[in-house]
Amino acid sequence: MSKDDMEENDEAGEESFADLLAKSFVDVGRLEPGQKVEATVLKITGDWVFVDIGQKGEGVVDKKELLDAQGQLTVAEGDRVPVYFLSSRGGEMRFTSRVGGDAGLGQLEEAWRGGIPVEGVVEKEVKGGFEVKIAGRRAFCPHSQMALRGGNPEEFVGRHLSFRIAQYGEGGRNIVLSRRALLEEERALQKEVLKGTLMEGQTVRGTVTRIQDFGAFIDIGGVEGLLPVSEVGWGRVEDIRDRLREGQEVEVVLKAIDWERERFTFSLRETLADPWAEAARKYPEGSCHRGKVSRLAPFGAFVTLEEGVDGLLHISKLGAGRRLSHPREAVKEGEILEVKVEQVDRENRRISLSLAEVSRAQEEEEKTLEDFRRQADSVSQGMGTLGDLLKAKLEQKGKKR
Repeated sequence: MSKDDMEENDEAGEESFADLLAKSFVDVGRLEPGQKVEATVLKITGDWVFVDIGQKGEGVVDKKELLDAQGQLTVAEGDRVPVYFLSSRGGEMRFTSRVGGDAGLGQLEEAWRGGIPVEGVVEKEVKGGFEVKIAGRRAFCPHSQMALRGGNPEEFVGRHLSFRIAQYGEGGRNIVLSRRALLEEERALQKEVLKGTLMEGQTVRGTVTRIQDFGAFIDIGGVEGLLPVSEVGWGRVEDIRDRLREGQEVEVVLKAIDWERERFTFSLRETLADPWAEAARKYPEGSCHRGKVSRLAPFGAFVTLEEGVDGLLHISKLGAGRRLSHPREAVKEGEILEVKVEQVDRENRRISLSLAEVSRAQEEEEKTLEDFRRQADSVSQGMGTLGDLLKAKLEQKGKKR
């Protein structure tokens, strides 16, 4: 084979290689406009950032899209960045990180058709929503599309946010945006991650989003569940708003998971120390304490000794010898009483109480009676029959009691 023939074959080989390279770009072009991929920054030049998207090939991103508000580049070679496919023209793949800044109408229309996020600044609140500036143009975002749930409009004005173009018309003069669409997509991704990690009994952090009389709703990033008022603390909670506020971060235990109905139940109480663990030591039988009447029942009054530890003052202990038809005849809710612990049942979480004042009076009377008995015994030994009669009289009095 002559040298000329070899050179001709080499040229043919080079052309063949070029054809194959071009075909590889065409194959990559099968990406759908707006499709999101992870890319690695390969090289940064004056105007472009070259990225590698793995097996599918390489592409470019306009460098201006990767500058911050101060004009500083936000990526470096080797960084991984999410990008959106725009188009493949002349064997070159074009990607975008987010449309905004100096983008033209062509890019905005591509973003609308491909569902690519755009960046804009919320200029002000207007009737029905907000005026947003994207790529030097005015756009409109309805109130309902700014967040997952309502909020104070003032918190959005002046912020630089990402949106999806929901409507593009009149050559770019009528652009309607939705931030909620992006938030819902992000939440759906978070939910998928949680499905593989959440377990009943797990302790998680969340944010209080809403408060109702029956409980508070907690968002743990991807799912929202209910914290019933009964699970807020160990004691009875009269008003949940005294314990929690919207926006507050809390640590809760996941009590129940129902992915099918998307119902989740949390407990704040289970993250707190159980007061009954120390109840027997703190409230031994015979000790006296001050407590607050928390509620009344036909059979007695419940007295709170501390949050989560209530004792029962039976109705028979309230009348000071009188027969009562209801505890309200002797005490009222909210009243502070001094009580005496008569019995502690830690296993069943029960404490039996009596009124300390009445108990002391009975003890004093019993002590006095016992003194009389001792004196009677002493007298009876010296007085014979007269002493026996006095002793019998005292014993009879004791029996009547």
